[in-house]
Amino acid sequence: MAKQPEEWHYLNPEFDNTPLEEEEEEEIIWVSKSEIKRDAEALKKLGTELVELSAQELERVPLDEKLLASIKLAQKVQREARRRQIQYIGKLLRNVDEEPIRQALDKLKNRHNQQILVLHKLEDLRTRLIDGGNEVIEEVVALYPMADRQQLRTLIRNAKKEKEANKPPKSFRLLFQYLKDLSESA
Repeated sequence: MAKQPEEWHYLNPEFDNTPLEEEEEEEIIWVSKSEIKRDAEALKKLGTELVELSAQELERVPLDEKLLASIKLAQKVQREARRRQIQYIGKLLRNVDEEPIRQALDKLKNRHNQQILVLHKLEDLRTRLIDGGNEVIEEVVALYPMADRQQLRTLIRNAKKEKEANKPPKSFRLLFQYLKDLSESA
């Protein structure tokens, strides 16, 4: 074979003869294996949270069709199959922007926490009504103008009688339900 001339690489258009100093140095970002695993674990945890949601709650979360189908499948299966499916959901979440999903989950959790807080306040109010007197009834009427004083007094009186006689707390529950209905209608 014929020997190539030394100038051959200058004639070859594919050859880049620019010195290394002139090339732009790209910043290489090294990601540790542990960090990759932590990210994957966080996505699996997010997937687990999504699987634990009800169908109504899932409708409020922005998910693509493939991810939604995988979540619904994971809700149906159990044990090892569920674990593998959650792992797959985590893999699917790598290709999706997770921030809108996290925001929707936070809204759902916050709404749930607010509902629990309202129920706790109503339970405290019920306890104060049973233990207190007319001042608490007036407070409830001021808080909920649609409240019926006579019905409140009847429920309170019956709840006190049930408590003293160690009977099942029927009026106790009815009083709570009445307060809950008042708070929802207000």
